[in-house]
Amino acid sequence: MKYEAVIFDLFGTLVDNFAFQGYQGTLSGIASALTLPSEDFYRLWYETSHMRATGFFETVEANIEHICRTLGLQVEADRISAAARIRIDFTRRTLTPRQDAVETLARLKAAGYKIGLISDCSPDVPLLWQETAFASLVDVPIFSCAVGFKKPDPRIYTLICERVAVMPQKCLYVGDGSSRELTGASQVGMHPVLIRVPYEGTIYESFRPDPEVGWQGCTVSTLKEVLGLVDSRLSDGA
Repeated sequence: MKYEAVIFDLFGTLVDNFAFQGYQGTLSGIASALTLPSEDFYRLWYETSHMRATGFFETVEANIEHICRTLGLQVEADRISAAARIRIDFTRRTLTPRQDAVETLARLKAAGYKIGLISDCSPDVPLLWQETAFASLVDVPIFSCAVGFKKPDPRIYTLICERVAVMPQKCLYVGDGSSRELTGASQVGMHPVLIRVPYEGTIYESFRPDPEVGWQGCTVSTLKEVLGLVDSRLSDGA
């Protein structure tokens, strides 16, 4: 085998990126549940994004409580819980697989490839992971909020290789390019592939922090194309 493992990004790869209006509506709903000014909540939610993604907050509730304290407000626990549920429900809806995601993972797994995941995410994602269609298909998921560092830190790529027990040179990495993840994968010896689905358009660029610029490497527009990259025989009928 040219590759022994395929490592996937989550948002913008196995699932769609957040829809802008839905994301803004969710933040507005959280601010309303807390009776906070939307502008103040937006600002502090964005300012705590790195903390959220690197495990500073163990729960969504802890993140919201931090924002309330920063604003000098005491908010009842039941309102904190209600606000957190709004965020968690939004994330649950967002974790819907792309049309070809489950089939692609299932075919790779059936063919004997190890399947890994690296996601820069907040605590709601690992909280919901076992509910998703991916849980039974991904051998090793790594969530930045659980390990304390995020892409493109080389440690997160080294960790996934250790846990799937495959050398980086035998790993294909598939992602949408957020956080310079493809460059990070390449620097540890993985073989990176950019996925960019046609229907996303430019509106989703705002959800790609620190994106790859001028990517000249391998690119696919569907997950099914990954099958042919690992083994031409898998692409038959794709």
